[in-house]
Amino acid sequence: MKPLLLTAVLLGLVAVLEAQDALSEGQEFQGIWYIKAMVSDKVMPEDKMPYKMFPLTVTALEGGDLEATVVFWKKGQCREIKIVMKKSDRPGEYTAFNGKKTIYIQKLPVGDHYLLYCEGEHHGKWFRKGKLMGRDPEENPEALEEFKKFTQLRGFSQKNIIVPEQSEQCTSESD
Repeated sequence: MKPLLLTAVLLGLVAVLEAQDALSEGQEFQGIWYIKAMVSDKVMPEDKMPYKMFPLTVTALEGGDLEATVVFWKKGQCREIKIVMKKSDRPGEYTAFNGKKTIYIQKLPVGDHYLLYCEGEHHGKWFRKGKLMGRDPEENPEALEEFKKFTQLRGFSQKNIIVPEQSEQCTSESD
């Protein structure tokens, strides 16, 4: 009976530790983030280029999932969407939009900066995108250099890198 009880206690402890790891990873990424640079495998049409970006908010959910609240300017008005990123079994990997998109989050050696890499399907077409995220809106040349290395390793064209203007909030004047 003792071995069975010990096994149950150990399994419970492992489950608690795994839940804490998932929660701490999500909690570390929780908060307000600024998209400092972006890259896509496709050349964006001039009228679709996001020249101005607004902060996004990431909230850690139970089980290691994340929710991102994204604000953007479209057709003359501010829009907001919430994206739930479901934690996978692999560290730093999430899925969104019913598994149609895979998102990888990687901490950079440059303080308070992360890389987001997303790949998936949109309207029947395969795409890849990368984003440099930081805790503040200030430019960081070292973080941008790390982002450029990342884009080269992933095979993105350097001419597709966009460094948008940062705006604290979306208002009716945001054009």
